[in-house]
Amino acid sequence: SASQVGFLVPPDPIYPTRSRRAGEEGTTTIRVLVDIAGRPAQVSLQNSSGFGALDESALAAVRAAKFRPYTEAGQAQPVWVSISIRFKLQ
Repeated sequence: SASQVGFLVPPDPIYPTRSRRAGEEGTTTIRVLVDIAGRPAQVSLQNSSGFGALDESALAAVRAAKFRPYTEAGQAQPVWVSISIRFKLQ
């Protein structure tokens, strides 16, 4: 299953300064097609946090991530996964 897909380099989103100052928090869910090399081949917004800057930061972070390729019967396969990125002020 796609739950086997792990990160070699996990998403590391930047909390936008404007969003931080405005007290914006939320969770963005990103849909990503992980190719056979573990790269994010297609990345799109699945569920918005309600804040465009947070969503853009989450999209950029997932685009920069590296995944462990999904394998089936020893063969790497492309797979769609959903990733939630949570923005919470400390």
